Amino acid sequence: MAYELEGKLLEVCTCNVLCPCWVGEDPDGGTCTGALSWHIETGTVNGTDVTGRTLSILTFIPGNILEGNWKVVVYVDDGSSDEQQQALLDVWTGKLGGPVADLAQLVGEVLAVERVPVTFAVEGARGTLKIGTAVSAELEPFKGATGESTTLHDSIFTTIPGSPAYVGKASDYRVDSPAHGIKLEMQGHNAVQGTFRFAA
Repeated sequence: MAYELEGKLLEVCTCNVLCPCWVGEDPDGGTCTGALSWHIETGTVNGTDVTGRTLSILTFIPGNILEGNWKVVVYVDDGSSDEQQQALLDVWTGKLGGPVADLAQLVGEVLAVERVPVTFAVEGARGTLKIGTAVSAELEPFKGATGESTTLHDSIFTTIPGSPAYVGKASDYRVDSPAHGIKLEMQGHNAVQGTFRFAA
């Protein structure tokens, strides 16, 4: 087995709630700038232990999400060794196939790969994400009538194939990436949390 990874996802973007990209519709405003972060709670890639590592992308999506041509900046947490970083990049660039390769094929250009401090925390229903000095976000899922988190299943697009997505709202979402011409400060926009298990 090339890789087996389990963990959690935090995701925020410039779309309103709920994000139309997940159901194959065009993003609100015609484009989408999002931060997606996968924290691996346990996992290996070709024998390399990547437990505790986090890979994130800051992504610009120029139109309908299914048409691809994303431009991304990839961030690997600064606790990663060179071997762990390469293992994660092998997965998330699609080189090792499997469910992550379906996502990777939507990327048209990788603008940069950076190793930065990452804060990835899920406490109860709340999530906190900080990626170096480039991204910060606070997010929380919606609640249904029973008090359980609202979930999205069987959507045409997903960043956690095979798992339900907990849709919600980011009370705060900021991006400051002058090197890539992106500066945002938003409240009340789309957020997604979830768990994943990827294997190939």
